[in-house]
Amino acid sequence: MSATKQIAVFRPGLYQIRMSHYLAVDLGAESGRVMLGTLADGCLALEEIHRFPNVPIRDGESMYWDVPRLRADVLEGLKKAGARELPIQSVSCDSWGLDCVLLDRAGELIEPAFHYRDPRTAEGVKRVFSKVPWNDVFAETGIQFMPINALYHLAMETPVRLARTRQIVPIGDVFNYFLCGVARAEVSMASTTQLYNPTTRSWSGNVLAAVDLTPNMFPDVVSSGTLLAKLKPGLAMETGLGAIDVIAGCTHDTASAVAAVPAVNSQPPTLNSPQWAFLSSGTWSLMGVEISEPLINEECRDLNFTNEIGFGGSVRLLKNIVGLWLVQECRRQWAEDGEALGYAALTGMAARAPAFASLINPDDGRFMAPGDMPTRIAVFCRETGQPDPDSPGAFVRCCLESLALLYRVTLKRIEKLTGGKIERLHVVGGGSRNDLLNQFTANACGIPVLAGPAEATALGNILVQAIAGGDLPDLAAGREVIRNSFEVKTFEPRQEVEWHKASRRFDELIE
Repeated sequence: MSATKQIAVFRPGLYQIRMSHYLAVDLGAESGRVMLGTLADGCLALEEIHRFPNVPIRDGESMYWDVPRLRADVLEGLKKAGARELPIQSVSCDSWGLDCVLLDRAGELIEPAFHYRDPRTAEGVKRVFSKVPWNDVFAETGIQFMPINALYHLAMETPVRLARTRQIVPIGDVFNYFLCGVARAEVSMASTTQLYNPTTRSWSGNVLAAVDLTPNMFPDVVSSGTLLAKLKPGLAMETGLGAIDVIAGCTHDTASAVAAVPAVNSQPPTLNSPQWAFLSSGTWSLMGVEISEPLINEECRDLNFTNEIGFGGSVRLLKNIVGLWLVQECRRQWAEDGEALGYAALTGMAARAPAFASLINPDDGRFMAPGDMPTRIAVFCRETGQPDPDSPGAFVRCCLESLALLYRVTLKRIEKLTGGKIERLHVVGGGSRNDLLNQFTANACGIPVLAGPAEATALGNILVQAIAGGDLPDLAAGREVIRNSFEVKTFEPRQEVEWHKASRRFDELIE
């Protein structure tokens, strides 16, 4: 394993000399941040202004987001930013995908704002497929089947709630709306909902009809980097930021993260030449390639890949994989049981645990919902004739090795779908800090893994704002800025024989 800083050749005159400041509101499934980005002389600096927890509300079996709390925390972060008295150019919000919220005729939130892991979606799946077969849903949307998609949540909305509803807005876009009063659905977010047709580039009337909704109940879809409006006058005064622009960047956090991948060849390749792949690693693992057009066919459907829209109209052909959620839920359960362990400590324990003692299929449905993850892992191991992990380190090693092996399978499937050879894997997001998982991934996939930047989502958010504001000419320039500004660690493959043997065991678990 070696750590190298990738320095691109700086192109004089490419960027304007002035120093520009932007705010990224980055809302994740566990926490939110308000980040200050400063662009100057072809480099980008990032500073955390305010961090806050994102704790879902649990009401019996139901889960929903505490949107008012998040809204208050965003405002607190903007006030802290305003106190800096810097000339902020603009602000943009991004968030996890999947969820939509309902707004009433006064433009106010209708609570609760259901969480994508709320169990009501199981019935929503049945309702949708009773009206529209799965094959038709995929043909219309190009989105992989996941019962947590917005489509299945909206299938469960009650007539009473819908009668109050003036507009249905994707979750990240509603926070931009709170800031400026203009509701739009940015295309990267719209494309995650399974309500959008990536071929016609519009809301899918056919799919919406299956849940008794119409396109006019949703905001207009806009491209990444659209200027929405100025910050509301009251907020401009309260925060001290003044009348700054509110931008619909890449509202979906994965689209923002992929925008910040420090790849050299930045133009969306044709299907048979995607030389690099990305892995946005965090609670979710999102692994895929950038292509120029949606790939909607039987093979893509059967392999359960998804077509989401990225910056500049590119398509992210990717697979949503349960990622470090496995470790997060194990850690939460151990804390409830009185054993509080930090992530660094758990990773250290995993590094010392025996290799390949037990493996799981992270895609197994039992690992999707919140709950006692260690027990679920142990039960899976028993069912497949493997020993139970016997310590926190063993559990975490089981999760990380299994994820790496699933990444290998996913990469091979991407190559099959695109007809191209992947030569390197860019890992971005919080999971890029996990050196053990990155090394396992390089070992399993047999190609170099380039890890970083960890804050790719906020960086991508800011890059899109800078392009929208004219401070950067295009995404290729933005990615050059990332290469100039942040360290990237390179992990070379090791232990080929051992990982090949483990891959054969793993393949039996997922058949």
